[in-house]
Amino acid sequence: MAIADRLVLQRQRHLKWPALDRLELILMMLCGLLCFGFSLSVTADIATRTIGHPWLWLQEVTSTLFIYAIFIGAAVATRRNDHLYLTALSEAMHGKSRLVVEIVIRLVVLGVAFCLVWYGYQNYLRGFGSFRLPSGTPIASLYAVIPLSGILIGLFTVEQLVNGIRNGFEHPEPPDEDLAIPAINTSATTGVQP
Repeated sequence: MAIADRLVLQRQRHLKWPALDRLELILMMLCGLLCFGFSLSVTADIATRTIGHPWLWLQEVTSTLFIYAIFIGAAVATRRNDHLYLTALSEAMHGKSRLVVEIVIRLVVLGVAFCLVWYGYQNYLRGFGSFRLPSGTPIASLYAVIPLSGILIGLFTVEQLVNGIRNGFEHPEPPDEDLAIPAINTSATTGVQP
């Protein structure tokens, strides 16, 4: 099984366009790198503080990696339907009522995506007036990912809306492949007599 097959979720394929699978793969790999970099920078920050020679710029790196991982992760979670979502409500319904609830939920997510783009871009522009210390980098470098995340969330939500209306939101999922667990022979004697 290739890495792409493991990172691109195959669940709910009826709601996804194959053309966006490569984007999901890239975003998943980027999230992994961001989380790894975040963990590495936190470890280095702790180590340098412990030895008495802290690198203050590591806090900037850590916060940047953390913020980027959150917003890129939110976009990927939208494509994979792994985000905080009202699935319990919609999955309990069937037919036209489920269709309406699924559409309303995705329209709300689309509204959130619009707010991320609009207000995130405004924050990004305002961020050029404030600077991070000790590097002096404009704080806009932190805010740049917010409108990007909104665009990706909007794209993935439109993908689900179009495919859900076209193909329906209800589709039985194939059962997960369970790994066979070998039986343990408990009748074997260990040589100990009662």
